[in-house]
Parts: sequence; C-alpha cells; structure tokens
Amino acid sequence: MKVFKLLFTSAVLLFLISSCNNYNNVTKSNDYEYKLKMADEYYSKGKYKIAQELYEELFPVFKGTIKFEELYYKDAYCFYHMKQYADAENLFKGFLEVFPNSTKAEEVDYMRAYCFYKQSPKLELEQVNTIRAMGMMQTFINTHPGSERNKDASDIIDKCRAKLEQKEHRAAELYYNMGQFRAAAIAYTTLINNYPESMQGEEYMLKAVKSYYRFAKLSIIDKQVERFEKVIDEYQYFVDRYPESKLLKEAESFSNQSKNNIKAIKYEQTQTSAKR
Repeated sequence: MKVFKLLFTSAVLLFLISSCNNYNNVTKSNDYEYKLKMADEYYSKGKYKIAQELYEELFPVFKGTIKFEELYYKDAYCFYHMKQYADAENLFKGFLEVFPNSTKAEEVDYMRAYCFYKQSPKLELEQVNTIRAMGMMQTFINTHPGSERNKDASDIIDKCRAKLEQKEHRAAELYYNMGQFRAAAIAYTTLINNYPESMQGEEYMLKAVKSYYRFAKLSIIDKQVERFEKVIDEYQYFVDRYPESKLLKEAESFSNQSKNNIKAIKYEQTQTSAKR
C-alpha cells in the first residue's frame, strides 16, 4: 500500500512538473501563433486562468487581425468562467464596441446582462446589480425581439423582481414589528404599487389597512379623525381591488372600528363644546 501511495505521489509530481515546464515553454516562446494555439487548448480544457494570461499577452499582437475577434471573445469568457463577473462584463461590453456587427453580438449582449445578474448580492445588501440586470435584460429583449434567449431573459427579469419584492417586503415587516406603523403602511402601499401582479397583493393590502389603523390609534387626539378616515379609505381601496378576497372580513373589522372611533371622538368633542 505504501509503495502504491509513493508511486502515485511521484506520478502526480511528475505531471505537475511537466505541466509547469510546458507552460513556461509557452510563455517564453516568441512564436505568437503557437502561443495562441496553446491558449485555445488551455481554454478548451477549462484551464481558464492560464488561457486568460496568454490571451491578454496576445491582445496587442493580434489586434486588427482576423483572429482578434475570437481571441477577445474567449478572453471575456475566461473571466466569466473564473466567476470574475465584473471583469467579464467589461470585456463583453468592449467586444460589442469593437465588433458591433459580429455574429456573436447577440450572445455577447445577453452575456453582458447576465454578468450583472450573476453579481446580484444577498438580499440584505444593496440591489444595484439586480436592478441593473433587469434593465439590461429588458433592453436585450427590446433590441433582439426574435431572439431564442428572450425567454431566459424574461425569466431572469421575473427572478430579479421577485427578489426586489422580497427585500421590500422584509423592510415593511421590520417597520411593522418595530411599531413604526406609518412607515410600515407606506411600505406596504409601495409594495402594492410596485408589484401589482404579486401573489401576495391581498396580504399587502390587509397589512396596509392594519398599519394605518395602528398608526391612527397611537396618534394624538387632534390627528385621529383624519387618520381613521385614511383606514376607511384604504379598506375601500382593498374592496375595489380585491372584491373576492378572503381577507376582506378582517380588513372590514378595522374599517368598522375606525368608524366607531370617529363617532366616539366627534361625540366627545361635541360634549366638550357643550360644557363650554
């Protein structure tokens, strides 16, 4: 067993030394055609870091030649496969500027947008790249109306929208749980307006009504009537928007309580005025 391990280790070391020597020979060579051939071989074998280093060295050599387009294309993909999406996006962008009429232009245009999607961060972080990915994918669809990639682009837009919705929903829930009911009400209303087709639209409407109600209850007496009226308005908007919703009954209870509170406040005000 020990002999086998020793032989295996020796074989691995010999392979690594051989590979290293081969790479060194390539980098030292002044035969640029040979270097390009080897770069393509490394690329085809998935050794993107080595391929990229060689492509970068060959950029000024083949610039302006018929081989430059393929070199540029593969160089961009090297960064993509290494998950260096910002660099890949920049190179895809450069490719389109240099080769706007390339047969690969549509693919590269899509990949540029896709790189922004791949840079979309965790939900807790700022979603600049998520928003950028949505915009870029929509631009791709508009620019290439007959593309087979449009379905994928639309799917990515939907995923990005769902992510942004989830982030905004979390913020609204946080406001509500912290007792910041006015901020929560505004956040839920924004969710309804920003994502009118959301499957959770009815829940957002109910939470908006509840938030406005709790905000009114905690308000000073002079502000309560107008704020309870806002609850009633939001409930009516809920009825108009989702007339068949199973959540209407619960929302109605807040509307009814608001009406009763308004009556009680106005009655108290009348009694106070009469005593004067």
